[in-house]
Amino acid sequence: MSKFSLTGKGPLPPHLFQLGLNLWPPYLASGVHVDYIARDYLSLHVSMDLHWFNRNYVGTHFGGSLYAMTDPFYMLMLIQLLGKGYIVWDKAARIRFRRPGKGKVSALFLITPSELEQIKTEIATHGKTDFVKTVQVKDAAGQVVAEVEKVVYLRKK
Repeated sequence: MSKFSLTGKGPLPPHLFQLGLNLWPPYLASGVHVDYIARDYLSLHVSMDLHWFNRNYVGTHFGGSLYAMTDPFYMLMLIQLLGKGYIVWDKAARIRFRRPGKGKVSALFLITPSELEQIKTEIATHGKTDFVKTVQVKDAAGQVVAEVEKVVYLRKK
């Protein structure tokens, strides 16, 4: 576990991190809600209901809102997991829309302990690495609405 927080006394408690994200104006205004952050920061669940302010011309979820609900989470999780001795940046992303998003949609972000160790090994060996992970946005029936591939750049400070 990392030694990073806003206070410098360890990882930011997940419930405070969750509260901050849920009150963050871009998410508050778009209807994105962080439902859960694991105590160890290895998983995070986010959802978004369909509202008049995040629906497109044809009445389904606006593609930009679908992407926004997935944008920073792998980067934020890795910052908490690795600590302040690392530089962690979102580097690239690609979204593939699979079906219209109607109603509530959600996404589950997971980082395994072995992926975390692999990141540390890659950085120790090569000085830097790219963490590439795909997250699926699903509707209430579990059908994939969109797939978002995220690339996060990491290196030691």
